[in-house]
Amino acid sequence: MAGHSHAKNIMHRKGAQDAKRARIYAKLIREIAVAAKEGLPDPAANPRLRAAIGTALKQNMTRDAIDRAIKKATGAGGQENYESVRYEGYGPAGVAVIVEALTDNRNRTASVVRAAFNKAGGALGETNSVSFMFQRLGAVRYPASIADSDTMLEAAIEAGADEVVSDEDGHEVQTTIENFFAVRDALAVRFGDPAEAAVEWQPNTTVMLDEDKARAVLKLVDVLEDDDDVQNVYANFEVADDVAAKLSA
Repeated sequence: MAGHSHAKNIMHRKGAQDAKRARIYAKLIREIAVAAKEGLPDPAANPRLRAAIGTALKQNMTRDAIDRAIKKATGAGGQENYESVRYEGYGPAGVAVIVEALTDNRNRTASVVRAAFNKAGGALGETNSVSFMFQRLGAVRYPASIADSDTMLEAAIEAGADEVVSDEDGHEVQTTIENFFAVRDALAVRFGDPAEAAVEWQPNTTVMLDEDKARAVLKLVDVLEDDDDVQNVYANFEVADDVAAKLSA
């Protein structure tokens, strides 16, 4: 139940997201709509919807806005039919990139994603062309102040988690996709809502990049995330702390 967190310091752009709040809300509403249509509109009986609502609330979306999104998706006016699609390819410096999207037009989204890769000097590949370098798992994260490492480890084991990575930045509880919602809910009962909880693609190994190469990769990531259809972008690179500070400035 120990190991290195590949998620640590791969992305250093949390602050930049504040400038994109309207776009973030649009993506969250789309996820809420898809979750509500796939299952029951009651979050107590729909784990994916419950997770989407939790994420939206952490982004300061109002309850009214969330309720409107659910009603629109499940009511007579819910005509949008989004489907989940995944794109894979290589970005600058040979970094492997996975893009997850919710789209009502696969051709439009594929065209946008392909253009972004090409402009960055990368190349969009076939499905599974890079995903073998990642693992698909659930991650539940808490700040270090919520509990000591032994307490978190004990709680995670009881909840059915597979692994816990604890350091000065916090705790990352890792679980299978099948157990993700049960583990998240069990930990929430004990410690309160997590800082983050999601099913993610985490790289098995990472490539250390210098400032110029990291900046080029992050530019590609930003372009992809600016598209309304794109929900998540994952890449298998890492940067040193001093480089991260420069990129975050």
